[in-house]
Amino acid sequence: MSLKNKLQRMKPYISLKSATASTASEKNENNIDHLSTWKANQVSPFWLDNDYCLIREVHFPLSYKHGKYALEDCKKVIEAWQYSAVAHPLSTKRHKAEDLFFFDTETTGLRGVGSTIFLLGYAQFTSEGVTLKQHILPKPGSEIPLYVSFLENVDYTTLVTYNGKSFDWPQLQTRHTLIKEHVPKLPAVGHFDLYHASRRMWKHTLDSVKLSEVEKHILQFERIDDLPGYLAPAIFFDFVERNDPEGMLKVLDHNEKDILSLISLYTHLSHQLLGSDKKQTSEEKVFAGKWLHAAGDSQSAAIHLENALKMNKQNYAAAHELAYTEKRKGNTSRAINLWHEVAAHGTAREKRESMIELAKIYEHTVKDIVKAIELTKAACEAAYQDGSIKKIPLDAFIQAAEHRLHRLERKYCVLFPKE
Repeated sequence: MSLKNKLQRMKPYISLKSATASTASEKNENNIDHLSTWKANQVSPFWLDNDYCLIREVHFPLSYKHGKYALEDCKKVIEAWQYSAVAHPLSTKRHKAEDLFFFDTETTGLRGVGSTIFLLGYAQFTSEGVTLKQHILPKPGSEIPLYVSFLENVDYTTLVTYNGKSFDWPQLQTRHTLIKEHVPKLPAVGHFDLYHASRRMWKHTLDSVKLSEVEKHILQFERIDDLPGYLAPAIFFDFVERNDPEGMLKVLDHNEKDILSLISLYTHLSHQLLGSDKKQTSEEKVFAGKWLHAAGDSQSAAIHLENALKMNKQNYAAAHELAYTEKRKGNTSRAINLWHEVAAHGTAREKRESMIELAKIYEHTVKDIVKAIELTKAACEAAYQDGSIKKIPLDAFIQAAEHRLHRLERKYCVLFPKE
């Protein structure tokens, strides 16, 4: 059922007639405080059955640059996905740029029934540029025009968000009974989740993957005189009490930056996965390769890992991941060579993991039980000496390694019984 049809089901309760929704009497206009200030900042009322929300609409040319990317760069990378063999959840294959909605909200910060979303913002590509719309709740109780105005224009199956798994779509179903019953059921998270993507790529290299940190260190965009996000709820409550739009205009500016950053970030992440970022580091190629493998595209993963190793022969993380790929492809000899390099020079975790993988190969493929026992003992010893990881993962690794060792020793006794 189309979104339009879903909204039609609300007709017994809400009138969706365009004349009602789009026109307001002079009397209604006069009831909106500071309307001239709102209109001077591209904000207009959206009317629905004598209630309203506010909508800000601004337009950006494709040449507009946000951080290291222009908006047109995003259109180009979406086009590149159409011709790429890379298979990944962030792929927009069979989607046009105009299909995507780069979406962000501002809330009162609470969870559950006490939570209120007071701003729904999104950007969408057009043939001429990008249109950014922000749907503003003027006061509690006006959620119906807020959500109707939003839902009648947005396809929520192609949202691009930075909300992560913590974003709870049921927050859209507010305490208002009518909203709970009649707003269509929405997915648990955005279709394209850039928070999860950023964690995949940079959680080991950035102190935090908050959007502001990713902007600064990855997108080369640093906010100047920007409203701290944590102040947005207090500003909304002040706005409800005094109706003065001054503070809310700063919230809108903050939200606008968030949304434009999603466009630049999607561009950058796509270049990482497609291998088209000429400045991509060897380490970033490894993270992209690991992510592609986790997504089921082992062929693209191997290409990234090979390139990472070519850039830096001492990138033992790349060698470690590439060895898994070579083993799955049946290239056992190369997997052995790579893992021996990792066992000698990798991190503590990579060393013990590579030793266990080598033990498996020597046991099952090379049929050298003595070498398998030797490597398993070395892996256990490496784990005992490593104090850099948490106790539970360490204990789990040691337990599994010792179990393997005992099994190998029993197998050795069967194969070579004492005379």
